[in-house]
Amino acid sequence: MFKRKLVSLLMAPIMVAGLITGCAGGAASSEKEVASSSVISGSETGIKGDEASATQAGAADQTSAESNTASISDSSDGSDSSTIESSSDSGDGEVIQVKGITERSDEMRDISAKELVAEMTAGWNLGNTLEATSASGLASETSWGNPKVTKEQIDAVCEKGFDSIRIPITWGNHVGEAPDYTIDPEWMDRVEEVINYALDDGMYVLIDSHHEEFWRIPDAEHIEAVDAENIAIWKQVAERFKDYGDHLVFEGLNEPRTKGSAGEWSGGTPEEREYVNRLNKSFVDTVRATGGNNELRLLLVTTYADSSVPEALKDIYIPEDKHIAVAIHAYTPYAFTYANGESWELFKWDGSQNKEIFQLMIALDKNFLQKDIPVLLTEYGAVNKDENTEEVRKWAEVYVSKATDYGIPCFWWDNGIYDQQGEKFSIFNRRSLTWYREEVVDTIIKESYSKANG
Repeated sequence: MFKRKLVSLLMAPIMVAGLITGCAGGAASSEKEVASSSVISGSETGIKGDEASATQAGAADQTSAESNTASISDSSDGSDSSTIESSSDSGDGEVIQVKGITERSDEMRDISAKELVAEMTAGWNLGNTLEATSASGLASETSWGNPKVTKEQIDAVCEKGFDSIRIPITWGNHVGEAPDYTIDPEWMDRVEEVINYALDDGMYVLIDSHHEEFWRIPDAEHIEAVDAENIAIWKQVAERFKDYGDHLVFEGLNEPRTKGSAGEWSGGTPEEREYVNRLNKSFVDTVRATGGNNELRLLLVTTYADSSVPEALKDIYIPEDKHIAVAIHAYTPYAFTYANGESWELFKWDGSQNKEIFQLMIALDKNFLQKDIPVLLTEYGAVNKDENTEEVRKWAEVYVSKATDYGIPCFWWDNGIYDQQGEKFSIFNRRSLTWYREEVVDTIIKESYSKANG
C-alpha cells in the first residue's frame, strides 16, 4: 500500500438555492437561442488544436439540490484514502471517501463492460500533451505549451480523487510509411512510461487515437487507406499492451469526422457514419485478434465526431461483445461551456438551461444504458470566462450529478490553458501541482463520489 497524504475536503460555503429548478419556458425565445442549443459546434486554436462538441436541447426535467459547505485541510498521517465532508443546511454531515493513490492492479478479470465502468468515478484528461502535433518526435509532447508529464503530476491528480485518467495520444504523427506504419519506438516507450505513472497509482487509464483528422477521413475516396492505417496502428498498440490488466482501456477513435465539412459537428452524412462504423469494427477486430488480455479488454467505440445528435446515436453500430462501451463528448450547453462570441452566449448559470443536460442523459440512457451498453463521457468541461468560477461550479454540480445518477463517468477536458491565449478549460496547474477553480474541482469530486458512497 502506498503511503500518502490525507486530504480532507470540507466544502466552503456553496450557494445553490434555485440551482436545479423546474424548466418552465422550455422553448428558446429566439432563433439564435434555438441554434445555440441544437447545433454541435467545434473550434480549434493554434496552441490547442482540440475540437469540442455540444448536444442539442430537449425536454425539461426537475430536480433539487441542498446547500453544502466545505473547506480544505491537510494531514500527513499516512492514510490511504481521502475524504470530502459536505454539510447540509440541517447540519447533517456526509463524509465521502475518495480513492486516492492505491496499489497497481495488473489483473485482467472477465467482467462485463458495465461492471468495469461502474468502478470508475471521477475522470480527468491529460490534454494538449501526448496528442500535441507542433513538433516531431519526443519534442511534440511540450509543443503546445504544457510541461513534460511527470509522475508527481499524475500523483496529484489521483490524490485529489480522480481515479480515472484519459491520455489523448496522436499516433499518426509518429509513424513510418505505408504499409507498415511503424510507430516510432521512442514514442511508444514514452507513451508507455506515462501510462505506467497512472497505473502505478491504481488509476483506470484510457488511451485513444487523437488528432488524426489530417489522414483519418471517413469518405469513399480515403476509407481504404484510412482503414489500413487504423488497423496497423492499433495492432501495434494492442501488441505492446496486451499483457496489461483491465485498468487499461482502449478508445479507438477520437471525434472521427470529415474536417471542415458542412456536417462536421452535426452528425455527418449517412455514408460518413457508415465509414466510422467500419473503423470502429476494424479497431475492435484488430485488438481482439492480438489475443492475451486483449480478448477481454474494455474497448470504446464512438459515434461520428463523438456526437450525441439523434442521427449519430441512431446509426452507431456496436459489436456484440460484452467488453464494449460507448464514448461520447458533450460540452453542454455550448453557449455556456465555450466563449463563442455569439449573442446567445451564456455567462451565468441560473438553472434555465438545465434541460439540455437532462435531455443529453435521457438520450444516452435510451440509446445505450437501457440496452446494458455503458457510456463514458470522455470529454466535458466549461471554459474560464473572466473568473466565473462560481457559475461553472453550479453548472458542474448539475452536469456531474445527473451523469452520476445514470452511472456515466465524466472525464474533464483539461488542456492546460487557464489564463493564456486559447480555450481556457484547465483546472490543474501542472507546474505548481495546484488547482485552478478549486471550488469546481471539489464539486466534481463530491458529485462523482456521492452515489458511490451513498
